[in-house]
Amino acid sequence: MSNKQKIALVTGGSRGLGKDMAFQLAEKGIDVIVTYQSKKDDAENVVNIIKSQGRNAAALQLDVAKSDTFDAFVNNLKEVLKSEFNADKIDGLVNNAGVGIHANFAETTEEQFDSMVNIHLKAPFFLTQKLLQVLNDGSSIVNISSGLARFAFTGYEAYATMKGAVETLSKYQAKFLGERKIRVNIVAPGAIETDFGGGAVRDNQDLNAQLASMTALGRVGLPDDIGGVVAFLISDDSKWVNAQRIEVSGGIFI
Repeated sequence: MSNKQKIALVTGGSRGLGKDMAFQLAEKGIDVIVTYQSKKDDAENVVNIIKSQGRNAAALQLDVAKSDTFDAFVNNLKEVLKSEFNADKIDGLVNNAGVGIHANFAETTEEQFDSMVNIHLKAPFFLTQKLLQVLNDGSSIVNISSGLARFAFTGYEAYATMKGAVETLSKYQAKFLGERKIRVNIVAPGAIETDFGGGAVRDNQDLNAQLASMTALGRVGLPDDIGGVVAFLISDDSKWVNAQRIEVSGGIFI
């Protein structure tokens, strides 16, 4: 690692996968800024845990569904970087924030579809665009996709369509940002026990067992199966990994 302290921004870092990503980044010696939509207390708790382990951290409010707030968010980020980190720029960005809807192709409303566009496609496109001014050359970007972009599971048509688009976007971002030595990679989790989608994988034992039986390693994923891969991709350990999709799913539907 270089002498300069690295700072990474994780959207949706107050709970679930994002929370574990923040912890794993801190364990790798990287300072962390997490965003939260409404759960400020949860985000502050993540910050306090990271600070107690000797790394610096901060939390900022952001609703990734509202692209008209991104300029104001970038200004807030610049202020926090100065005041809390004595820095002007960040070195890592994890586009993680998101929610799912569960509706099959015939039932999906245009409103639901548009919501998925805003959260899962416009946000990684335009938030990243707005953040280019605060990303150091040589930074690393990780976009979170889903195993559902490779295999089809009825009920996730709209969500998975956005993730397929994000995988294409990531290649274009890697190509465009290459001259600045900024890397862009994709992490695609499989089925994970979180509160995502109403916590179905975690709480529905039949679904959990069904998914585990289809996975080579014989279980569904846990949040800490994902964070370490993201931390690796943000760190210099992966300095020659670029424009790659890494599925972290235990070998489901091989």
